[in-house]
Amino acid sequence: MTLRTTTDKDTGVALLTLDRPEKLNAIDLPTAEQLTLLWRELRYDDTVRAVVLTGAGDRAFCTGLDRDAAKAVPQPNSPYTIEDPLLRIGPKSNDLWKPVIAAVNGMACGGAFYLLGESDFLVADSSATFFDPHTTYGMVSAFESILMAQRMPYGEAARMALMGTAERMSANRAYEVGLVSEVTEPGEAVAAAVRCAEVIAGYPPEAVQGTVRACWAAREAARAHALAYAPHLVSLGNLPGERQAELFTGRRPGGYRMR
Repeated sequence: MTLRTTTDKDTGVALLTLDRPEKLNAIDLPTAEQLTLLWRELRYDDTVRAVVLTGAGDRAFCTGLDRDAAKAVPQPNSPYTIEDPLLRIGPKSNDLWKPVIAAVNGMACGGAFYLLGESDFLVADSSATFFDPHTTYGMVSAFESILMAQRMPYGEAARMALMGTAERMSANRAYEVGLVSEVTEPGEAVAAAVRCAEVIAGYPPEAVQGTVRACWAAREAARAHALAYAPHLVSLGNLPGERQAELFTGRRPGGYRMR
């Protein structure tokens, strides 16, 4: 298993950990499937009233889709659709309306935004960084940018998507633009998120879940409309896989600006 889940029955809080630290918690196909199944199972588990989502280790929360997994997903020979294994890895995509708080440690980039975009709010370790590598490697940032554009000002979402690997957003900057609700001392993000989750889990669950659903409804129409365009933009704008691979393997460590 590439996920770890522990539940405190006394508080009603489940801690969900992406557990591939050797791969910077990148999501392979089994992990994507496990996430989908877990969110659906949590819908029926009344002992869980709030969830904290994090990544194992201190180097990364999640670095998106595992490159090997991307190669293993066949794509339809059509400009009208794409096969995206990350579309169902988030709680809202699986009709889970229990609150989910993301505790971000280290890097969060690219496909990690599928998870962050469907979390209710984010708590970040002071060492956390956010960036979107798609354009650097000849790929359209569509789904990720749509989700991030709903979490922070347009200019900030656009800058992160367009600057690719040349820049990383610091935890403090993420707090300033509203992506992150709290920045903690190193190693304290999970504890801070759990404290919030315990408070929320102590409230009547019907009221809490109705509030989550109401907040999501405020942005859902625009999101659904935007996501309808995403497959076409990806199909038309992505470079061929072999060219993406050349750009990816030719990357140099470092070379980015922190802001």
